[in-house]
Amino acid sequence: MRMHSVRVLAEAVLAEGTLGMLFQLGVTAPPSDAWPSTRSMNPRSVTTMNHWTPDDITDQTDRTALITGGNSGIGLETARVLARHGARVILAGRSQTKLDQAAEAVRAAAPGARTDTLVLDLADLSSVRDAATRIAETETVDLLFNNAGVMNLPERRTTRDGFEMTVGTNHLGHFAFNAQVWPAVRRTPAPRVVTVSAIAARWPMGRLDDLMSEKSYRAMGAYAKSKRANIVYTLELARRTASSPVEALVVHPGSAMTGLQQHGNGALSRMVTPIAARLLMGSAEGAAWPSLYAATNPYAQSGSFIGPAGRDQTSGAPKPAKLPNGADDPAEGRRLWAASEQLTGVPFDLETGAAI
Repeated sequence: MRMHSVRVLAEAVLAEGTLGMLFQLGVTAPPSDAWPSTRSMNPRSVTTMNHWTPDDITDQTDRTALITGGNSGIGLETARVLARHGARVILAGRSQTKLDQAAEAVRAAAPGARTDTLVLDLADLSSVRDAATRIAETETVDLLFNNAGVMNLPERRTTRDGFEMTVGTNHLGHFAFNAQVWPAVRRTPAPRVVTVSAIAARWPMGRLDDLMSEKSYRAMGAYAKSKRANIVYTLELARRTASSPVEALVVHPGSAMTGLQQHGNGALSRMVTPIAARLLMGSAEGAAWPSLYAATNPYAQSGSFIGPAGRDQTSGAPKPAKLPNGADDPAEGRRLWAASEQLTGVPFDLETGAAI
């Protein structure tokens, strides 16, 4: 079976919501003329991006990175690399036990690393509020990674607050957390917010109408909506902070075996998963490169969408990625921002942060 055929089959299965995988599936790369123009970019940024690796990260001493989903996969790899370059890392996740294990892994990779943990359940707004309160009152956050996520839940489930679980966790939980942790972000002179989306954001089923999948539910449709929302939110954040030192960037990791929840158990899932993993998937280490580039490279620009440059965007050095159609529409950004405030009950005041 040719690689292209496997890719098409795997994508089709994912689109039907039957394949529960620990990766974010790549799709065929657009033609070269579909990539954003580089004429508006600093020439050095283009050269740096084409050849960038984590070895190019400058000293991150005196910077603090907060990473949701920092206990596994891309989040844990992001923490390891930043710690090796001197950053203090705060790992956020639902399980204190898993967070402690992740912190040990970071210290093993970077002896002497400064690590902290934060219990945070993005599917529970009371947990979001409690975690954000601790950070907002006591911390300065230089790098904020909206990294955690769930995917491919076979049946429609809801969060504690009644939101569809995938959108509620991947977008609304992060929106409410960002809003309430914002005072810690504003304390630093050059903060960056990096949100991890996915190529799935480009799928037509990712339209943001019926955001809560109340009319109909498809597992990967909900995932695509949440990943499109990640992009639309981050670009709106970039527009709203354009006159401030804040920089907001969104990335996709390509295809990688990571720590996303696995739910598929059908025969086709069992057949395609090992084939796709062997032929299409990159590593969690490589999948973290876009996040690391967006967070640390001085030439990465606010409002950028960055992904791997390799074949079919599955791996390789970071480069500008093609946005989903209409994702940069300011009207859609305003609508999602307003809906997110209304649904969560958390106003996002970019001057002061949300009242907690």
